[in-house]
Amino acid sequence: MLLECLYDTDLAQASYFIGCQARGEAIVIDARRDIQAYLDLAAQHGIRIVAVTETHSHADYLSGSRELAAATGATLYVSGEGGPDWQYAFDGSLLRDGDAVHLGNLTLTARHTPGHTPEHLAFLVTDGAFSDTPGYLISGDFVFAGDIGRPDLLDEAAGGVDTRFGGARALFASLRDVFLALPDHVRVFPGHGSGSACGKALGALPSTTVGYEKLNAWWAPYLRNGDEEGFVAHLLADQPDAHAYFARMKRENREGPRVLGTLPALTEYASADLARPHAEGTLALVETAPLPTLRDSMIERALYIPATGKTATHGAWAYNPDADDTPLVLHTDSEATAATMRAALLRVGIDNVVGYCTEAESQPTAPVAYLDPADVDRTDAAALLDVRNATEYRAGHIPGARHVSASRIVWQLDALPREGTLNTYCQGGARNAVASAALRRAGFTVLEVDGSYAAWQSLAAVAASTH
Repeated sequence: MLLECLYDTDLAQASYFIGCQARGEAIVIDARRDIQAYLDLAAQHGIRIVAVTETHSHADYLSGSRELAAATGATLYVSGEGGPDWQYAFDGSLLRDGDAVHLGNLTLTARHTPGHTPEHLAFLVTDGAFSDTPGYLISGDFVFAGDIGRPDLLDEAAGGVDTRFGGARALFASLRDVFLALPDHVRVFPGHGSGSACGKALGALPSTTVGYEKLNAWWAPYLRNGDEEGFVAHLLADQPDAHAYFARMKRENREGPRVLGTLPALTEYASADLARPHAEGTLALVETAPLPTLRDSMIERALYIPATGKTATHGAWAYNPDADDTPLVLHTDSEATAATMRAALLRVGIDNVVGYCTEAESQPTAPVAYLDPADVDRTDAAALLDVRNATEYRAGHIPGARHVSASRIVWQLDALPREGTLNTYCQGGARNAVASAALRRAGFTVLEVDGSYAAWQSLAAVAASTH
């Protein structure tokens, strides 16, 4: 048996390649949309990908299941659970609770585990060459290392109304009836790790075991005591912000993401050829360099999506394809960097990266405009924006600041004042740079609080200590 995890650190998302080497067959679970890594892995091991499936309709990234099935001819399996409102809108072989997929010596058994979403499936894996009972659980967004999937995303991202309470109770039942019934030795491979917005306390470990979670997870005492109401209250408290782009991911994943096929080569542009279309808005330039590099010289009205770190996440904050179909050209150091960035952006459904430019001599540039944190108290508080998560804002913020998460700011432009200057901050400056660039492109005048909240907080602490 072969079990490989392909982990995207940007989205904190795991997909799984599971193969029977004796038969030379494999299945991929929760594939991302740039599929070359799975094709390379199959070629490396001399295995054919014959099946593709996913644990649920995802909200945080665009599924690559249809893409991979189209490229390989594999059978595509999707959940048939959850009722008529939660059926996929594209063709796939339906899996219901207890259904099995066989790959040589391997058996993958679907278990309906609703709560995070109504149709959610987890997959028990049995390696028949060694055992006649399951040894592994591909848990998706059901159970993580140290946490479980949040049930409130349907309210936050899919237009639901108070579905989180029913989802939380369904999770309680799924844990009780499915997870706790498994032997302690079963190894759990979750769909996400630390940093994902699909839970609030995810561990960084790539896997865990049923027994370890029974002993140590925060939810375990509630299950042992049969305390469903305490479980629901704990689970729903202080969940992180759901990014605005989640609604688009949820919709497109249920309808069926567009199959891309072979991607065209990226066009290399000369800087001089980009000045007019960028100024006219028929294409958008994207700055990608590390933030300190851009402090004194950034292309005017360019988006900012850093090439390293959270390219997909920040891209999905800064650019909404539902409202903007402007082609994107990346200002990068190389074609290789541009190709890596395009692959990351495809994972969140940003499909119109058309090229790259390694120079910017012909573009109007300007230093990033900063506000000294010592001057914050003298600004108009009505135009002071805290772009951190809601939990950070509640824990402490600059007095008078309004909260608009960086992950939602492009969706809330109409609610922001057009007159005067917006003064923005996050915790240290990185998220603020992404949000502020998007605001400038939308025509706002923006000053970024230099050093953001951390710098202001340090000054406030010094001032307090002198009184």
